Amino acid sequence: MPRARYVWDYDLTEEQFDALLQGRTTIGRLDRAWAAARLIDSAPYAEVVRRIGFPDLIRHWPEWRSRVRSVSARRGLDFLAEWLPVHHPDLLEPPSRSLYPPNIPSA
Repeated sequence: MPRARYVWDYDLTEEQFDALLQGRTTIGRLDRAWAAARLIDSAPYAEVVRRIGFPDLIRHWPEWRSRVRSVSARRGLDFLAEWLPVHHPDLLEPPSRSLYPPNIPSA
């Protein structure tokens, strides 16, 4: 099993890191907040959004902020946490489970 890309100081597989990031497990003191901060510090923005998602990123940002070392990442996510709920609250809603878009009635 390949080693997690953004974890060089712990012997974690990508699968273990994903489980931490999704909050499905903890390993010692490593938890979801630790994994999120590691990803935010190390990964490109698009990957952070893809792997965490806007809803969880904005909801948990106050908890995770102090763990993020990158000043530029903190500044960028501070802006996003203020801007996104005002300008695109639709991106913070969970995806619809309906097979039909809202404007197309079901048969």
